[in-house]
This record gives sequence, structure tokens and C-alpha cells, in this order.
Amino acid sequence: MTRSAEFDAAVKHGIRAVQPDLVLHARRAEQGSPVKVGLIITKSVGSAVQRHRVARRLRHVAREVVKDLENAGSSAHVVIRALPSSRDATSARLERQLRCGLRRACQVAGARQ
Repeated sequence: MTRSAEFDAAVKHGIRAVQPDLVLHARRAEQGSPVKVGLIITKSVGSAVQRHRVARRLRHVAREVVKDLENAGSSAHVVIRALPSSRDATSARLERQLRCGLRRACQVAGARQ
């Protein structure tokens, strides 16, 4: 995700799922559109080097999760906000939290309909 309007829409109108190291905002997109992921990594996470390391880990983890979502036929805009504790988290832990958060968001979205 590269446009600020897409970020704003996902954060303001999407479903929020809080995890220990991440906050996810997921919003359903138009059917047939690709899954888009955006990252928010603020200075509270740490120095520029630490923030960049967290961003690389999250991009790598999100690639696998996006493949699974696209294979399931889902289309969504997902914003991942890294919390300060994410700088010490392993990639495996971030992946578990991302999957759990998306699962929760999908359950809430299904309950709202």
C-alpha cells in the first residue's frame, strides 16, 4: 500500500486486532482486487536501524500471509502497526501474531455482516 488515502481508510474504517507486538487494521477491499499491506513503524520502535530491521521482518512475514489470503480468494487492505516490543520479537513470533490478528479480524468482519 502506498497511498495515504488507503492507509487512512484501513485505519479509520477497518477492523482492529491488537496483538502483543502488533496492531492490525484490516479492511475488506473490492472483490478481485489484490491484497495490499502497509506498514507503520514509528520512532517509538527504536533507532532507524532497529525500525528498518523490524520493517524487513514484517515485509518478509507478510509475503507468506498475503499468499495464503490470495489463495483463499480474499481481498483486503491491511495496515500493520509495529509496537515498541516488536524490535525484540523473532520473525516466527511476528508471523504467529500476524496470522492470529488477521484471523480475529476476519471473525469480527463475519460477525458484523
